[in-house]
Amino acid sequence: MANASGLRSPPPCRSSAPSPRQKFDTDLLKAYIKKLLSSTLQNNVWPEAREKERVKGWMKEIGERIKERMLEIQPKGFKYIVLTQINENLGQGGRADMVCHWEDSDVVAQEMYSNDSLICICIAFAIIA
Repeated sequence: MANASGLRSPPPCRSSAPSPRQKFDTDLLKAYIKKLLSSTLQNNVWPEAREKERVKGWMKEIGERIKERMLEIQPKGFKYIVLTQINENLGQGGRADMVCHWEDSDVVAQEMYSNDSLICICIAFAIIA
């Protein structure tokens, strides 16, 4: 394609290379998880044995709200997994390690919340579809 000065535009790039993969913003998600865990659990204590359904309710609410936020951050192109665990805090020590082998575009966000009564660990995965 020539313009008025007779110079030709370069041909359009027709690379067979795949387009760059989407990135998921884990920093945005981590900040949300941290705030959510604190606001949901800060005034709660480990329930009596007969009230164990309360813990299930907290875990379900947290998991659903995190998944909803993940869909707001990146509505298409990823599959989402959210794991939430709440345990009684008896002053025990703990350690957790995670190793993931996957595509560069797959991410994980992990946050922990604890008070004198309970410990909550939340792990959220965004895996490219």
